[in-house]
Amino acid sequence: MRLNKMGIIQRHRGPDDQNEKVYQCNKRLAGLGFVRLSILDLKTGMQPIKCPADQSVIVCNGQIYNYIELKPLVRSESFTSKGDIEVALHLYRKKGIDFLKLLNGMYAGAIFDPQKKRLVIFRDRFGIKPLYYTEHKGNFVFASEIKPVLKGSGMVSELNVNGLASFFSYRYLPGTDTMFKGVKRLPPGSYLDYDLDRGTYQVVRYWDYRFDKEIKFVDLKDAEEEFTHLFTDAVNIRLRSDVEVGAFISGGIDSSAVSVQAAKRNPDIRLFTVSFSQPEYDELPLVADFIKKRQDCFGQIKHHTYKCNKKSIELLPEIIGALEEPVSLGTILPTYQVCKLASKYLKVVLTGEGADEIFCGYRKFLLEMAAVEYPSFSADRRRLMHKRYPELAGYLQIRESDPARRYIQTELLFSAGEIKKLLGSNSYVDKRLPLNTLPFLTGREHPINAAVAMESRFRLPDYVIQRLDKLSMHHSLETRTPFLDYRLAEFAATIPVDFKVNIDSGHDKFICRDAFYRKGILDQKAAFRVKQPFTIPLADWLAKPDDLPECLQKVLLGNMIEKQGIINPDFAKSLITNVSAKGVGPSTLVSAADQVFAICVFTLWYDIFMNGYF
Repeated sequence: MRLNKMGIIQRHRGPDDQNEKVYQCNKRLAGLGFVRLSILDLKTGMQPIKCPADQSVIVCNGQIYNYIELKPLVRSESFTSKGDIEVALHLYRKKGIDFLKLLNGMYAGAIFDPQKKRLVIFRDRFGIKPLYYTEHKGNFVFASEIKPVLKGSGMVSELNVNGLASFFSYRYLPGTDTMFKGVKRLPPGSYLDYDLDRGTYQVVRYWDYRFDKEIKFVDLKDAEEEFTHLFTDAVNIRLRSDVEVGAFISGGIDSSAVSVQAAKRNPDIRLFTVSFSQPEYDELPLVADFIKKRQDCFGQIKHHTYKCNKKSIELLPEIIGALEEPVSLGTILPTYQVCKLASKYLKVVLTGEGADEIFCGYRKFLLEMAAVEYPSFSADRRRLMHKRYPELAGYLQIRESDPARRYIQTELLFSAGEIKKLLGSNSYVDKRLPLNTLPFLTGREHPINAAVAMESRFRLPDYVIQRLDKLSMHHSLETRTPFLDYRLAEFAATIPVDFKVNIDSGHDKFICRDAFYRKGILDQKAAFRVKQPFTIPLADWLAKPDDLPECLQKVLLGNMIEKQGIINPDFAKSLITNVSAKGVGPSTLVSAADQVFAICVFTLWYDIFMNGYF
């Protein structure tokens, strides 16, 4: 009964079918449930899948893209399905836990092994698919979302007060802890081995994103050949599906390149774009121009658009409910809407997420590179760098030596002093990140690679991918991310940093841009276009609280903050009155509006989840 209720709670992740099975190992029972979004192997792919030879069982959310290439390794086994997940089960039976090192995909799953009296839960290398767990009253409970974990364990929602300062610093909670006391995330690239005899477990990393390997490519053209080969295959294997596959497209190079490559295989592909009423935030004209220029591959495509405006913010409570954890970046609104739009037409889309983290696509990487090389610059070049990067002087003064402290410096939402005003003078602000989830660093890595390692271990899984997965799956839509193919990531770790970051031209993701242009995937204008952050006009919207939907007015103008007794209402009000759209644009990293939005998100989250309304 508990398994069934857990499945019903997350039925949006798999509305096509639901199944639960209970297995016994000595005195313990292991229950595995599955809700299915039918994409591959439509007739025989239902889970859990059991192997009659040794009674081992697997359930797994997501997809293993290279299952066709892996199947010959277990060709002697007897198969009951034609899809990807049974291949993983037989690989586990043959190779043990090392089977995880063979998989290329996005997955969060569990294997029940009665022979070894173990239950293993596992997550893909970059944490594209979520996996949560808890222990409560002798029960070990896990699921793809937090709500079923709470329901299955019988736990009452309780705020993790130790996470408050981190949330208001980073805009999300990084690491293994969640904002729910006692509920944890399994880290990316890790598995949890549960001993069914002893009732104990250990968490083990099976993959680290390492930058201590030898540089393999010193010639840019050779590197671009390898990059193009890997990128092409990453897109192609993510088109493996028994249902239609579409793509998100914005004005950026990542989604544009993915869309072009997908269209080469599927000329009538559906593309989806979210636009804005404010021209400075709207990329639709860029997208329309790009599609028009690439009629050679987009001649038969169907392009669907959705306009995001101030009224969209009324969806915030629903979005927060879907995210389950407070995430206070404005991208959650357009992401939710473009996912909802796409779900009306199909079940699967490709996206460009991950390229910015793996190939240095943010301005902060350019700034970091300028800071690293600054001591060797001549006086003339220093003046040029200060002109190109006006924030460089300030960054040089505050730049931390430790990469774990450094990687958030340019985006810190609230300072330590502000957090104490916001949460109380006794608030402890720990600038360190959880030691058990830090990336593998020897200390000899180039600072750019150290920054990539930090981004990939925290911001990528705990914000970028969590937002994408939760908001797409809320609409029963699977999102696939070619740039997070681990082969591309490992390639990026073996090229010189100046192939990724070019401070003289001001181009981030340089190898991506240059390769896409040289290989004819993007035209020159599209390939070398200045990056426009994917964000929303928060300052415009929040500057006039009286015009906001009722849900936001309750926070900003009512007494909801005061009633909850967590945030200092006087300090919150002083921030609310400071919100102004003057001088704030798409490239603004931190503004009063961003701070107020974080307060809104947390307050609504607390109201939804701590008062038992979900």
